[in-house]
Amino acid sequence: MPTEIRVPSLGESVTEATISQWFKKEGDTVTADEPLVELETDKVTIEVPAPSSGVLADIRVKDGDTVNVGAVLGAISEAGAPVAKAAPSSKEKAAPAVAERPEEKSSNPKPIIGPEPVMERGKAQASAVAELSPAVRRLVTENELDPAAVKGTGKDGRLLKGDVLSYIEQGGRPATAKAPAQEAPAVRAPARAPEPREERVRMTRLRQTIARRLKEAQNTAAMLTTFNEVDMTEVMALRGEYKDLFEKKHGVKLGFMSFFVKAVVHALREIPAVNAEIDGDDIVYKNYYHIGVAVGTDKGLVVPVVRDADELSLADIEKAINDFGKRARDGQLSIEEMQGGTFTISNGGIYGSLMSTPILNAPQSGILGMHKIQQRPVVIDGKIEIRPMMYLALSYDHRIVDGKEAVTFLVRVKDSLEAPQRLLLDL
Repeated sequence: MPTEIRVPSLGESVTEATISQWFKKEGDTVTADEPLVELETDKVTIEVPAPSSGVLADIRVKDGDTVNVGAVLGAISEAGAPVAKAAPSSKEKAAPAVAERPEEKSSNPKPIIGPEPVMERGKAQASAVAELSPAVRRLVTENELDPAAVKGTGKDGRLLKGDVLSYIEQGGRPATAKAPAQEAPAVRAPARAPEPREERVRMTRLRQTIARRLKEAQNTAAMLTTFNEVDMTEVMALRGEYKDLFEKKHGVKLGFMSFFVKAVVHALREIPAVNAEIDGDDIVYKNYYHIGVAVGTDKGLVVPVVRDADELSLADIEKAINDFGKRARDGQLSIEEMQGGTFTISNGGIYGSLMSTPILNAPQSGILGMHKIQQRPVVIDGKIEIRPMMYLALSYDHRIVDGKEAVTFLVRVKDSLEAPQRLLLDL
């Protein structure tokens, strides 16, 4: 009895994925739990392992295809056992019927006017829509598009979700739009003339999701940013004094991020609105502190979540962040590890950023931007001194958080970092 390879559960709110690549081909021998195929969702990349040992006898989806949770990807048979191939897809069945339509064989074709061709065109569009993946079909239907007018870039010219989105962004017309009388069909021109030194690359699902979510945050929240600066002298001195002992005991380096996480949690307790979110007409105040830490990867920005950060020590936080960073760069984070955050910290300083205005990670109401530590002259007790200074930026949803609360929150973070002993004494 062959064992089916199915799309596993992809996490909350994720219902479909794209086939990124198969690691094996039909006829290859596989062992149980060996990675077979890579799926790319709008949040993470997932490897699907072999459910059993045997021979990969049937691959039913190709690279670039979109599949839903639970869909059959292929089948594994016992060595030497035959596997029945999947039945032809609806697309393959429909092709001969379309090719043998009477009106195409006729030597006296009907004129391209009047109601009958319109009805035929409507049937053809309906047939084409039925052959699309669920995600593409939904986009085509909601925007009343003719799939034949959209150029597919998938395998064998298959229409992908990104193709439809690009068509809409470039001004593609609904299929129901009426063309001017007795005019030749309009030919959609490219967005601009191609330049030979350019390279056009389709966005990954992760990059498309990042773009969509950031734009949604701008369109939904009343986003505002307030700034302050923090003197990092005390934190740097504490870190310099104990970093070797810390690493020797805990097996992880003492960085700045753990101090920031602790300072943020301390401030969130005092200003709970920054740890809340809007749900319909309600404000949901969260009495727990799941802190998202933005991590840059080759494929885009991901935000794994340090859960219950208020209950963790500096060493626990550093270990969690270090582990997230390694697995994020290797594409091994799970969807669950990037969900449920209540507040986010983004550190642009590691790339040299001096100041920025971070965008909210919806539906959260606050995000803290860290920046580069730079030696600057500041006035201390009436004297000019050179201090290691960092600009802090708090972007917040003004629908929930008032200006006074935002400024107070940022000042509390500053106070905790300039006197880190306050964190130990809970002051």
